[in-house]
Amino acid sequence: MATKRSAHTVREGDLLDGNGVVTFDSSGIGDQPVSWPSRAEQANGRTSPEELIAAAHSSCFSMALSHGLKEAGTPPTELVTSADVTFRPGEGVTGIHLTVEGTVPGIDDDAFVTAAQDAKANCPISKALLGTTITLSAKLV
Repeated sequence: MATKRSAHTVREGDLLDGNGVVTFDSSGIGDQPVSWPSRAEQANGRTSPEELIAAAHSSCFSMALSHGLKEAGTPPTELVTSADVTFRPGEGVTGIHLTVEGTVPGIDDDAFVTAAQDAKANCPISKALLGTTITLSAKLV
């Protein structure tokens, strides 16, 4: 069964001086302010499209990796994943770096890295971002 998730943004003003608010409609988790300075300079308590991509990618990758590890007979105890999305004004998103540290009983480093590479290649958000260079660091803790 297909699902659809929705969010909307209300923006006022121009790119550099304006502000907006993104609302998470499906989950109802609230509104988050978004502005050009939060995107191209310091966040200062506001989000950006790139931070939203990072959240989506880190959570999707973690789900894909936990599923792959369980299917291989080595379910994880814990996975801690971060996604760093690099944005350059005038160029756009220039790369994403995923970092994962896992506690996975019964697996060695090579098998963990292989599972992480598979998750990176096959999670739906990675596939949606195929036009972007995605790199990965993975290690057991």
